[in-house]
Amino acid sequence: MQMEMAAENHSSVTEFILAGLTEQPRLQLPLFLLFLGIYVVTVVGNIGMIILIGLSSRLHTPMYYFLSSLSFIDLCQSTVVTPKMLVNFVTEKNIISYPECMTQLFFFLVFIIAECYLLAAMAYDRYVAICSPLLYNSIMSHQACFSLISGVYMMGLVCAFSHTGCMLRVHFCKLDVINHYFCDLLPLLKLSCSSTYVNEILVLCFGALNIFAPILTILSSYIFIISSILHIRSMEGRSKAFSTCSSHISAVTIFYGSEAFMYLQPSSVSSMDQGKVSSVFYTIVVPLLNPLIYSLRNKDVNVALKKILERRIFL
Repeated sequence: MQMEMAAENHSSVTEFILAGLTEQPRLQLPLFLLFLGIYVVTVVGNIGMIILIGLSSRLHTPMYYFLSSLSFIDLCQSTVVTPKMLVNFVTEKNIISYPECMTQLFFFLVFIIAECYLLAAMAYDRYVAICSPLLYNSIMSHQACFSLISGVYMMGLVCAFSHTGCMLRVHFCKLDVINHYFCDLLPLLKLSCSSTYVNEILVLCFGALNIFAPILTILSSYIFIISSILHIRSMEGRSKAFSTCSSHISAVTIFYGSEAFMYLQPSSVSSMDQGKVSSVFYTIVVPLLNPLIYSLRNKDVNVALKKILERRIFL
């Protein structure tokens, strides 16, 4: 009898409705045009960066190898989230099937977690370049870079499989409206009719690991970097060394700040509307800004771009 009652309380949900970014009709079209423009620029910027780094031998260095990987992650991250959000602006009900929702959750987690560790790997790269310039080529060899990138994706896959596997065991209520613009962990858990204790433990443990482990790596790298920069006598040398890190610091602040606001705030003050705003930063704005703050302001990238354009014109 108890099993029958439990079965009645747990619905076999086959689809969800995404609430979207806003419910105000007058904002739907302006937001659609805004985020469509952002997505187009994001795709063009990141694909362009990958192609430019691949074509220019000048950019075949560990630093740009990591930048190319970052552009790929940002491109995938934006593509996982943005198209479905755009559909929500032009349809009355934005329905997503259960398999599509779990698939979106899985790939979102893979790329967002991979970016956490890639930012740490990039900080380590800058640490070696500034603190041990003579040993840079030997330490940051092709094998070392490949190992770092493999580790980045491995962490993303392990965490994504763990979270998604536990989410597949959750029973959802008949109230199937996800108060978000994509399938994210916390909004999905709010719809659960069964115990989410294991899921919440995973969110807490992996969340702390995926934020604090990379941040500690980044902070320790920059402590040594700042120490090395202060030992440089010329102001020009200090400025040049610091300029290679300023863009990375800006991106790290935006990325980790929005993630911490979303996932580590107490439940008593948590608001999904606030969460949506912070999510926009690390799912849509950061993939847009990274090609700009990391690369397009970079002298080497500008020179490489000019050479390739000149080559195409003369051909």
